[in-house]
Amino acid sequence: MSDFADRLAARANQEGLVDVAYATVDTPLGTGLVASTPKGLVRLALPNEEMETVLSRLARDVSPRVLEFPARLDETRRELDEYFEGKRNRFELTLDWRLSHAGFYRRVLRATARVPFGDVITYAEAAQRAGNPRAFRAAGTALGSNPIPIVVPCHRVIRAGGQIGNYGGGPEMKRFLLELEGAV
Repeated sequence: MSDFADRLAARANQEGLVDVAYATVDTPLGTGLVASTPKGLVRLALPNEEMETVLSRLARDVSPRVLEFPARLDETRRELDEYFEGKRNRFELTLDWRLSHAGFYRRVLRATARVPFGDVITYAEAAQRAGNPRAFRAAGTALGSNPIPIVVPCHRVIRAGGQIGNYGGGPEMKRFLLELEGAV
């Protein structure tokens, strides 16, 4: 950003006019996007997602006061850098869960957030941990709608037969993340 844009964004943030701050983040997978509210990280868009679409949905679903303000996401970007460098196996970020559907879907994502680095569970185990062991297909749908992938590690949920299964970024990205964590 230019100096003027930096000062404008800092001033808007200082005056409480930024409900959603966002920044791009470079990863070995490509450039993604991270966004936070005052409650915490609300969205992590994978490199295969269209940035304009992500920003439009943030404006529609969270607040129209969305502004690029990387300084508010320094901690998030630092933790992601450390993760991809193999120096971090747990995120310490505060999360804003508002973009995940309430009820079973959110319980699945919260249960998945507790799957340790390097471990994997099945969709049935994710459903069981969320309180409904028979709802493994719904667990897959919940994981597919995860607004904060990588930090909420939906890539750690695989099929019962040991196959990697689907992933929002594609199976190659899921395999990369699992290999990074030494899980496969």
